[in-house]
Amino acid sequence: MASFMIRRIASAILVLALVSLMSFALIWLVPGDTAAAFLDASATPEQVAALRTALGLDKALPLQMAEWYGRVLSGDLGQSVLLNRSVAGALLERLPVTLSLASFALAIAIALGVPAGVAAAVFHNRWPDQLFMTTALLGLSVPDFWLGLVMVLVFAVSLGWLPSGGFTAFGTDPLGWLKTVILPAFTLGLVQVGFIARMARASMLETLNQDFVRTANAKGLSRFYIVLRHGLPNAMIPILTVIGIVAGALLGGTVIIEQVFSIPGIGRLIVGAIASRDFPVLQGGLLFLAVVYLLINLIVDLLYAVVDPRVRLS
Repeated sequence: MASFMIRRIASAILVLALVSLMSFALIWLVPGDTAAAFLDASATPEQVAALRTALGLDKALPLQMAEWYGRVLSGDLGQSVLLNRSVAGALLERLPVTLSLASFALAIAIALGVPAGVAAAVFHNRWPDQLFMTTALLGLSVPDFWLGLVMVLVFAVSLGWLPSGGFTAFGTDPLGWLKTVILPAFTLGLVQVGFIARMARASMLETLNQDFVRTANAKGLSRFYIVLRHGLPNAMIPILTVIGIVAGALLGGTVIIEQVFSIPGIGRLIVGAIASRDFPVLQGGLLFLAVVYLLINLIVDLLYAVVDPRVRLS
């Protein structure tokens, strides 16, 4: 178990180092003068030079890279030019918003996707299988931003049941939080239900064809007991893998959905940074999301060891 986690943590550190290098290189991939891009056309050469100095762009590239890694390791992601505050502070302020939205969406995707996939496997090649898999394929084909606009049109504009946008903190008003997050969460979650359902179906089908399941059937155990006690636990490793992938996809999906529903999360902050060329926020935001995604993968790896004892011995 210890060696398993050490290998996973080492690979996560390597990926994080590469992501941080890509985030640093981002500012150099933009055509033209990065400092001039912050300012309008009327800016004087002296103003551009002053901004280049403030951003550290007047230093040699190796020195800039060393300072970047030094700041990142100390938790300093720089200063936002437009917000006039630390990037880390701006990200942490919006983190609860994005995490609450992504977590709710993930719960919806799991609650609908896993039972649908298991039921499709149990009723293989019968009408429930065809119904669930056709619906899953439809969900995978629908763009989340289009689904979000349809949700707003139906439930906010036509029926008036829910607000069309905005966000209320859970600590301030739990019911208000639920009203503001339910539409974007369902928009994100429903798109991913099909992905989880298809993987759950494939994994459960493979498990139900194993010899130990046939033995359980021969002993006269009920189908329900066999599926829950013997089938699902042995099919969980691929399902956990796809849940980890979906969790990362949901974090990325918030970038679009937060714009559609006017939610002040990290995704909307990053989109605003792209539009205004606030590169410190863009660099810090991408690195921050990468760290969260790697933490999700480490949690999934830990769950592997909990679900399957063989992983602890590998």
